[in-house]
Amino acid sequence: MDVHRIDRPEPEMDNQSNTWFADDAEDDDGIHIDQYDITASPNDFNLVTLGSFIDRGAVRIPGFQRHFVWDLPRASRLIESLILGLPVPQLFLYEESRNRFLVIDGQQRLMSIYYFIKRRFPRQESRQELRAVFDEAGHIPDEVLNDDKYFRPFKLQLSGRFSDRPSRFHGVDYDSLDEYQSQFDLRPLRNIIVKQVSPSDDDSSIFEIFNRLNTGGMNLRPQEIRTSMYHSTFYSMLYDVNVESTWRSLLGAPAPDLHLKDIEVLLRGFAMLVDGDKYAPSMLRFLNRFSKKCRTHDSQQNEYLKELFLSFLEACSELPDDAFQNPHDNRFNITLYEAVFTAVCGRAFEERRRVAGELTLDRVRALRKDREFTAAAAFDTTSTANVRKRLSRSREIVGAL
Repeated sequence: MDVHRIDRPEPEMDNQSNTWFADDAEDDDGIHIDQYDITASPNDFNLVTLGSFIDRGAVRIPGFQRHFVWDLPRASRLIESLILGLPVPQLFLYEESRNRFLVIDGQQRLMSIYYFIKRRFPRQESRQELRAVFDEAGHIPDEVLNDDKYFRPFKLQLSGRFSDRPSRFHGVDYDSLDEYQSQFDLRPLRNIIVKQVSPSDDDSSIFEIFNRLNTGGMNLRPQEIRTSMYHSTFYSMLYDVNVESTWRSLLGAPAPDLHLKDIEVLLRGFAMLVDGDKYAPSMLRFLNRFSKKCRTHDSQQNEYLKELFLSFLEACSELPDDAFQNPHDNRFNITLYEAVFTAVCGRAFEERRRVAGELTLDRVRALRKDREFTAAAAFDTTSTANVRKRLSRSREIVGAL
C-alpha cells in the first residue's frame, strides 16, 4: 500500500508519468485564495498532548506527504533542542473538523517527537511499510511499535559534532530523562491552526494552502492532494479498477501513474456520468465536490459503479489499444474518453444495469472528427458550455449501450 491500499502496485518512479496523457485541464486555474474566508490562529500544545493527538487519530499525516525520512542523529538534535528549551520551528496544521487536523508542514518534527515518547525509532528499510500502517490505522499500533522488524530503541545519538565530548544527553531515552522528563513533556510547541471558515461546501483552499506553506519542496498535482483529502471506499474502488489490464492498455501506460493522473481520469469519467448535468467550472472544484460526495457511498453503490466500469471495458474489448489516443502524439485524450464513457454508460447507469453490447471504433472516430466536438475540445475546454457540448455530441454520435 502506498497512500491507502496495501495491495496496490507501486507506480514507476520515472520521468514518463507526465507524457502518456493530453490534459485539457492543465491550465484550469481553479483555486483563487481570495475567494475563501480562512483563519490562522496560534496554539501552544505541549509535547505529550501532541503525542496523544497522534495516538487518538486526531492528527493525520496526509497521504500526499512523503514518509518519515529523518535519520537518528537529526531526530536526536531536535529532541535535545526541546529538552534544553531552544527555539524550534512551528508546526502548521489544517483543521478538517473539530479536533481533527492534517499536518501541512512539520511532519518530520512531529513524528520525531512521537517516536521519542514511544521509545522507538523506525528502521530505514521498514518506513514505507510503516507509512502504510499509519495511513490504515491512523497511528502506529503497539504490536507494530514493539516489533523489532520495524523499530529499534530510540536512544539519542548526540556524539560531539564540534568537540570531542558528546552531549550529556547522548544515549538517553525517554525513560532515562530523569528530572528533564517533566520539562520535556510540558514543553510547549507553537502550532498554527489554519481553518477555512467559508464556503462550507467547498474546502478546496487546502490545495493552495499546502503548496504555499509546505517547506518540503514538493510540486504536488491536484489528484495527489485530492486522494488524501477525500479518500473513501469509492477511491479504493478506483484503485482496484485502475490496474485492470484492458484499462492500462487503453491508457497506453502499463504502470500506475506516479502522480495519480490515471485515478483522476477515472474520477472524471464517473463525475461526468453522475453529475455532468450539474457541471460548473472549475474542473478542479467540480472533481473535489464529487469526491467529497462519494465519501457517503455505501458498498452497494461502489460495487455497482465498479461493475459498470468493467462492463464498459468489455464493450471496448475489440477496440485497438490506441482508440483514445491522439494520432499526432500518441497521448491518451482525456476529453475523448470522458465523453465516450459518459455516452456509452448513460442509459445503463439510469437503469442500474451493466453496459450491454460492443463499442465500435467507427463510433469513436466519428466523434473525434466531429467539428462541433473538436471545437469544444480546442479551447476554453473546461467552460460549462464546452463541457456540455462535448457530452451532448457524444450522446448523439456514440450513443448508449
